[in-house]
Amino acid sequence: MSNNNSNRAAVVAVVAVAAVVVVTLVIVQMLGGDEPATVASAPETSRAVETPPPGECVDPPALPADPKQFDQVPDQALAEDSVWKATVTTNCGDIVMELDGTKAPQTVASFLFLAEEGYWNDSPCHRLVTEGIFVLQCGDPTGTGSGGPGYGYGVENAPEDYQYPRGTLAMARTQDPESNGGQFFIVYDDTELPDPTGYSIFGKVTEGMDIVDRIAEGGIGGTLGPEAPNQPISILGISVEKA
Repeated sequence: MSNNNSNRAAVVAVVAVAAVVVVTLVIVQMLGGDEPATVASAPETSRAVETPPPGECVDPPALPADPKQFDQVPDQALAEDSVWKATVTTNCGDIVMELDGTKAPQTVASFLFLAEEGYWNDSPCHRLVTEGIFVLQCGDPTGTGSGGPGYGYGVENAPEDYQYPRGTLAMARTQDPESNGGQFFIVYDDTELPDPTGYSIFGKVTEGMDIVDRIAEGGIGGTLGPEAPNQPISILGISVEKA
């Protein structure tokens, strides 16, 4: 993703100029790493963390000093034909998601693996887009918009009509369709992304959209950059279980 978001274009973390009339969501992912991503069984939980009082945010944690890297894409068999519940505990409260492995098995398998590995612990939601498209982007432990888990994979379950309704959970990527990795976005208002390749929809938010709304209402201009949420929000930990 770039650091500009004028008139639904030139945002390289969520929006990029595709060509002529095509608006493209682009999220820069750096692919590489040397730690194997072996998954023997389905993950159940990550570390236990405390939830802030309702309607409040506490100070976000410091960025991870040494984000984990992996060199293999997790086996999609981990999530095939199954639906999962993910509870994302943030410094602003819990966001609960339904992950649909029946429609996006590779994406959900990757999400489960990274959650179990604690890959996203203490990682910020580094970008908020408030014009043209309406998304909160998370999943980069470096907070730069260019970090990734060390592997990439292709797009799946992209909508043919380019519509991403409020509450949609989808993967961010670069212009390379094989660059899906660790960054994802939550759509907080109905959004159209007319990219021919599309973005992998792998679930939806079932609880906690009020938290995303509060972050969106706070606007941009945070400490991580001009497109960072003014109200910092970080993932403290994620627990997952079969729905």
